[in-house]
Amino acid sequence: MVARLVSEVTGDTATVRAVAARLDFAQRQGLRALPSPLPSVPEIDALYESVQLADRDRDLLLAVALHFSDSLEPILAIDGRTAAELASGPVGDLIEMHAGRIRLIDPRLAIWLQARTPGSDTAAVHARLHRVFLARGEQVCADWHAARSSASPSPVAASELIRTARILSQAGRSGRAFQIAGEAASHTSGAEHDEATLVAGVSAIAAGHAVDAVRLLVGLYPDAAERHRLQGLGGLLVAQACVRGAVPELDAHTFTPRTDDLDDWYSWTRASALAAFFCAERGDRRGMRAWLDAMREGSAKVGADRCLRDPVVALSWLVLGDRDIDDVQGTGPLSRGILGALHAGMEGDFDLGLRLLAAWDTGMAAEVDPLVAGFERSPLVAAYRAVVEVLLLMWRGDIGAARIRMMRAAVALPVALPFAGLGVVITRRLDLAVLGRLGPFARALTAALPTPQRIDRLVDRGIEAFLAGEEDEAIALMRLWHDRGAPRPALSVPGLEEASIERDEDPPRSAPIEPPEIALARRLRSRILNLPGQEWRAERASISEAARTLRSPFTRGRVEAMIGIRWIRDGEVAVGRDYLAAARHLLEVSGATAWSRAVESRIDRVDAEETAPLAKDPLSSSRRVWEAQLTARELEVAMLAVEGASNRDIADALHVSVRTVEVHLGRVFGKLDVRTRVELTILAHRIGG
Repeated sequence: MVARLVSEVTGDTATVRAVAARLDFAQRQGLRALPSPLPSVPEIDALYESVQLADRDRDLLLAVALHFSDSLEPILAIDGRTAAELASGPVGDLIEMHAGRIRLIDPRLAIWLQARTPGSDTAAVHARLHRVFLARGEQVCADWHAARSSASPSPVAASELIRTARILSQAGRSGRAFQIAGEAASHTSGAEHDEATLVAGVSAIAAGHAVDAVRLLVGLYPDAAERHRLQGLGGLLVAQACVRGAVPELDAHTFTPRTDDLDDWYSWTRASALAAFFCAERGDRRGMRAWLDAMREGSAKVGADRCLRDPVVALSWLVLGDRDIDDVQGTGPLSRGILGALHAGMEGDFDLGLRLLAAWDTGMAAEVDPLVAGFERSPLVAAYRAVVEVLLLMWRGDIGAARIRMMRAAVALPVALPFAGLGVVITRRLDLAVLGRLGPFARALTAALPTPQRIDRLVDRGIEAFLAGEEDEAIALMRLWHDRGAPRPALSVPGLEEASIERDEDPPRSAPIEPPEIALARRLRSRILNLPGQEWRAERASISEAARTLRSPFTRGRVEAMIGIRWIRDGEVAVGRDYLAAARHLLEVSGATAWSRAVESRIDRVDAEETAPLAKDPLSSSRRVWEAQLTARELEVAMLAVEGASNRDIADALHVSVRTVEVHLGRVFGKLDVRTRVELTILAHRIGG
């Protein structure tokens, strides 16, 4: 939405905000198409309030703003002047002509002109354009302008517009197809109206305009021909899932074809497949199973077991979190490209996954995908591809490259829709990794997330606090997240394992889909965090050796940082600092600038503690080291105990009961792997010394 506004009103922030304020909520989310023309606002009116135009010049500029294509010759035919005369005349500074094309230099002029021109005058310009294009034999352009010029339904133009919309939709120009088919629907009735509505509706969801798609496709029920209802069923279920957050609770057999027409059965089967996949995205296991059963029934009837059934079953179970899937080879960008890329990523072969996705950019792998036949090049399918590509880059450790790719995709594609908002989660984590806070892209995509879809913000807030050095706050947030059931996407996105309270022996609440080395890193982090002192000293060499096998600089850098912190906590400051320095370099190479800065800050604190006079505060080093392990109250109790205070003295100082002090002190002993106050005091002074 923002990209469209910027392209049509330029990058002027005040104007973009003013126009956005005139849009409804669904339009601002990108779930409904922007109006054409965009509403004029005072900021645009102020630009042209002093412009004086002759009627002929005004009509010329209006024709440029309205005409179906950007070709120069039709405009010259309407106006009667040559290109040289236009360039040297009063409108020369307002238009740009190059290589047989013409456009307005400032797109805001088109908004201003259409807002100031009466509807009858606009219709007259459309009528003139219709006659010019008709004379030139350009039927589609002629039909478009004929439809736009008519105040009453003009069914003559509809059939050609519908055909054109289908062609544009298959070429990936779903937004334009939606616009043209919608215009055709407004000029027809009966079966042709249903056909136009169908094309407009499925083009709308392919462009990401889910609200428009629901509005259009639901109009096919219950009275449209069964062929149209079945062809629109898949798009309607997808659109409703995007708008409402869940696939509607329906019995698939309610829509079973009443004839033996295989085309109708195929439409029903594909709709069931789409419903199953979207149920899986949203964690609806029961709904997925029901729709998969319907799809299997239909696939057997139309002979689509291998090309449709098998890939959809594999893809659905994969996005639901099931690792035990067969290596199925489908066709097309979703059933082959995305499924194959995710499968390769699960095996740790990120380069193969990226190559499978890249095949669809070349146009050399233009296979039909039975699941999204006719929409292989649509913005929605491209958004799925972009989200998976960014996820693979994250898994590979290319954080900076992943963020740039996501930012580019977000400008042109509805990346908030795939995998029930996974792209939003990824964008937020990438912003935090690079900036240390949520940037404009993450905030915009979060706002664009369909209302029923929610993401857990506790992990993001925890990461932000951790990177800012507020480790107690980060640990508290992660505890809250864990108490809520540790919700996370089925496809693993890096979180804040540094502050995790899970242990290896804890039963996984939901096993994420992730490559082997990210699973290894999770196990290493758990061991670093939770091994008692004696076991840690026995295993730290093997842990360090295992960390060196991690190929992702982002993953390895974070593990190396945790190893360094553990060494420092045990009083081995020089060794720990070396690990931190290596971690800083790895994180910098990955492009995770904020993580690198956080490690740099910890190194600075270690250096400051090492060079500070011990007489100033001999326990400052232990205080700093223990901050990462203990809560604020546990740290207070520990430091008072080290200073020689009795349990009663500590209780009085902190205004708590003696029993509470005993509980806190017991937790301190467990976390720091000591058994008595004496051992705690010795450890504190060993760190400080």
